[in-house]
Amino acid sequence: MIRIGILGAAGYTGGELIRLLLNHPQAEIVFANSESNAGNPVSDVHEGLVGDTDLTFTSEMPFDEVDVIFLCFGHGKSEQFLKEHPVPGHVRIIDLAQDFRISGQHDFVYGLPETHREQIRQALHLANPGCFATCIQLALLPALQGGLISGDIHVNGITGSTGAGQKPGATTHFSWRNDNISVYKTFTHQHLLEINQTVQELRPGYQGRVLFIPQRGCFARGIFVTAYAKCSKSLEEVQQAYAEYYKDAAFTHLVAKSPDMKQVVNTNKAVVYVEKYEDQLLMISCIDNLLKGAVGQAVQNMNLMFGLDERTGLNLKASAF
Repeated sequence: MIRIGILGAAGYTGGELIRLLLNHPQAEIVFANSESNAGNPVSDVHEGLVGDTDLTFTSEMPFDEVDVIFLCFGHGKSEQFLKEHPVPGHVRIIDLAQDFRISGQHDFVYGLPETHREQIRQALHLANPGCFATCIQLALLPALQGGLISGDIHVNGITGSTGAGQKPGATTHFSWRNDNISVYKTFTHQHLLEINQTVQELRPGYQGRVLFIPQRGCFARGIFVTAYAKCSKSLEEVQQAYAEYYKDAAFTHLVAKSPDMKQVVNTNKAVVYVEKYEDQLLMISCIDNLLKGAVGQAVQNMNLMFGLDERTGLNLKASAF
């Protein structure tokens, strides 16, 4: 059994992670840390877990009793936390924030299995990708690696309200979000840093820009991305390149017709679709932002790090209707 500690366990990602791990055949949750909820039953906060667990939140952090910890903090807190709380060298760390996603003076491996599967298997410390970054990259990876596209890459993506976290805000309030849509962080979204890092890794010297317009959707979970760029290859050549790239992917699937988001909500799947319009290649992808875009991918990465089948504990059914 993999012994697990969860830090920041009271938020959306913490709750989803607990839900997955309770049903993972090789996982044992040793502690779920939350300073503000210490002593309270986990199911008092994550009410969907009523009857599934008698686990209580704790303020303790017994690192010596676990094999891996998940950091489910808000962005910017993980790096400071690790400076203030030394973790034993044998304990693996999976960070769900953006603190270590950009290569630098740290040993965190970027945890996108579709690009770094073998590095993930050997990783001690792992930076889980962002939700928009995951969805956008899965749309683009085969096109970039195969040299199928050139010039600027135009991306539009819409995300559910859970992507903004559990803490209430003006743009997450139901009365504002329902029956509404808006753009934010146009061309400046923070996930562009990790996307551009992957672009240069797969196509060193690529000159085109990733021009991204994020949107807030009036639904709770899921991400739907459309992207297009100039392409001189035939659709058949593109489809062959995508099929080859994803032939061994555990959760990313090339589909033959334009997808809808309900195919992936409540699963760790990503579905990808390509189409040609004259000299433009349209690339569509969709994921569940809390699963393939966050904790589902984190558990997938944990499985790789501990030598398990990637799919272990992640056989989830799409909501569909």
